[in-house]
Amino acid sequence: MTDSLVDAVRMRVRALRSTTRFRQFVGVGLVGATVDIAVLFLLVETTSLGRPVAKLLSWEFGIVVIFVINERWTFASYGEVGLRALGQRFLRSNVVRLGGFLVTLAILELLVRQFGIWYMLANGAGMGVGFFVNYTCESLYTWQVHQE
Repeated sequence: MTDSLVDAVRMRVRALRSTTRFRQFVGVGLVGATVDIAVLFLLVETTSLGRPVAKLLSWEFGIVVIFVINERWTFASYGEVGLRALGQRFLRSNVVRLGGFLVTLAILELLVRQFGIWYMLANGAGMGVGFFVNYTCESLYTWQVHQE
């Protein structure tokens, strides 16, 4: 590896190790998870939507809440200013979190279908697994904190 590649990796690892930003991300994630869980429960219990469709809708609703809070608080000093830049970050955030969503949905369905676990517990397990991928990708790709 060249020195510039090693330096780039070090800079990104340093950016991810910010305890303040990590704690903020966790707090925002808890708010988003609460929204996701509440909407999922309401959709599954009060509509004829299946779990996967209900999860997709609850996930996107949670993502919007998470994005707004992260944009204003966790990553407020990162990223370009302007409506176009904001829109690009929102799209990147959705793409990044799609990976976390797919992990969550796969774990949710696996735990429910294969092990008979209640869908709400299975959803929480999936959300926990996707958290670290989301933190890494949101930090480095969506808000590009490594470019401090």
